[in-house]
Amino acid sequence: MSDPRQTQSIFTRGAVDLGALARSNQAAAQRSAQPAAAPSSAFVFDATETNFQDAVLQRSVTTPVVLDFYVEGSQPHQQFSPLLEKLAGDGEGTWLLGRVDIEANPRLAQMFRIQGIPFVVAIVGGQPVDAFNQMLPETHLRQWIDAVLKAAGVEVQHGDDPRLLSADDALMDGDLDGAEVAYKQILADTPADPIAESGLAQVALLRRTSGLDAAAVLAAAGDDLASQLLAADIEVLTGQADLAYKRLIDLVRRTPGDERETVRKHLVSLFTVAGPDDPAVAKARRALASALF
Repeated sequence: MSDPRQTQSIFTRGAVDLGALARSNQAAAQRSAQPAAAPSSAFVFDATETNFQDAVLQRSVTTPVVLDFYVEGSQPHQQFSPLLEKLAGDGEGTWLLGRVDIEANPRLAQMFRIQGIPFVVAIVGGQPVDAFNQMLPETHLRQWIDAVLKAAGVEVQHGDDPRLLSADDALMDGDLDGAEVAYKQILADTPADPIAESGLAQVALLRRTSGLDAAAVLAAAGDDLASQLLAADIEVLTGQADLAYKRLIDLVRRTPGDERETVRKHLVSLFTVAGPDDPAVAKARRALASALF
């Protein structure tokens, strides 16, 4: 997921073996759970060790599931959890919110290596795709949820904004400075707008590749980080996004430390270029999650 939300991923500490948890549900069923308040809407449910396989993993194959790990009576539970529940209602079933009481479900907390709350993780296709562990403002939280929906291939609806049409016209005319200003203004007013995010990412891509010979860049690409990132830019620019995604995912697998994070961020920027409706992005995000975790 993208960096502007300032979220802190937890999956880099090691793989989350959800399958192991699902296989041991029978033993978990013998554990009693503390009573909880009723969910606030049809799109909010209580996720537990006993229902995790059906309520979370199987559901996430068709509908993204966001898990909110909480401690009853804590400040995050009182202040942040209601915001998540409100947004789940606003989403009207495009995604589901699972509430996880950490004290009643300690094995889930152990599986996700939780060290503090709030802790929120998105499950798509039976696998974790992104997480954060801090209280986000509503605009940033909406942006994060939009990114999760994109990863799941869910279309995010946006109206025809005349400001977007103007910004797109500037981009098509080659006025990169004008397009950048226009897209940034839209994002200042509507931080979660994926179309403006895509336009701004396209501006950055065009600036990075301006004046370059595409064939020469690809032919000269070596194993060094800079040439690999540039080659991926050229592949996206020339309609070979699948090759670019594969190139950078392979690079993530063999690159350590800070450079690995640089590659991940660059790849996410190329996902943003494609926009929210490109099915190749959802497939590549899953491949990236596999490479990272």
